[in-house]
Order: sequence, then structure tokens, then C-alpha cells
Amino acid sequence: MKVKIFDLEDEDDLENDINDFLDNMTGEVIDIKYQVSIGVFSEEQIFCFSAMIVYTE
Repeated sequence: MKVKIFDLEDEDDLENDINDFLDNMTGEVIDIKYQVSIGVFSEEQIFCFSAMIVYTE
């Protein structure tokens, strides 16, 4: 069993990176965990979109 972790500031970039990984992987996806974090710095909102894919080769 292996894991691949993605952590990006834009949800479209996260989606593209995950799709590229899935298109090129051999094996089977066991699970995908998704998370969004939001932070505030001064008056700026900072988003963090992350996902973890658990898979076998």
C-alpha cells in the first residue's frame, strides 16, 4: 500500500494534478481523502486544498 499527497492553493490545480496522477498510475485506488483549510492573514484569506490517495501498485 502506498500514499500520494497533494497540497495546492487552487482547487482547479488540485483537480488537474489528481487527474494526471490517476491517468498515469498502475494499480488500484483504495481511498481518497479530501480537505480544505482556510486561514486569514491580515485581510487576506488563504485557502489550502489537499488530498491523499491511498493505492496499491
